[in-house]
Amino acid sequence: MSELDQTAFRRAVGRFASGIVVVTTATGHAMTVSAFASVSLDPPLVLFCAEKIARFHDAVLEAGSWAVSILAEDDEKTARWLATRGRPLDGQLDGLAHHPGPATGAPALDDALAVLECQTDAVHDGGDHSIIVGRVVGVDAPQDPAIPASPAAPASPAAPASPDGSRNPPPSGPLVHYSGAYRRLEPLDPPDP
Repeated sequence: MSELDQTAFRRAVGRFASGIVVVTTATGHAMTVSAFASVSLDPPLVLFCAEKIARFHDAVLEAGSWAVSILAEDDEKTARWLATRGRPLDGQLDGLAHHPGPATGAPALDDALAVLECQTDAVHDGGDHSIIVGRVVGVDAPQDPAIPASPAAPASPAAPASPDGSRNPPPSGPLVHYSGAYRRLEPLDPPDP
């Protein structure tokens, strides 16, 4: 078998659009992640991948619990900052509105579309990354005002209030990464009146 063309491989997998999340630990470590997925509903499990040489890798394994903030389409600046290699470890979240998650104490971003709090359930080798599986122990998923709740899926509790007490509805969509760039989703069909 011939050696794989790594440039072509990166280009090919970059054509798979992925949502962008920020994973945080109670000690204030944070990292932008695009390799995130739900794994199971029963028990509720999610996973993300962390590069083994990243400072965050050892911090999240040592912490044992973490929060996942699903970024909104207007959070590109946050995504870029927390993806910057070599940024200072102290004060990574300074200037970003956040609050401690009630289940883990890990910072949850106030403007996130949803937040999942997790305890590490398993860690698997994934080449130059570790695949970290977490059991979801807390969820904050406000109802999107653009999507009515169905009878089978009642609305979630409201998002935490901002420090000034106001509640801003979440933006209309997630931040995604596709073909090497951050992007926003556009609906294929106009919404029904």
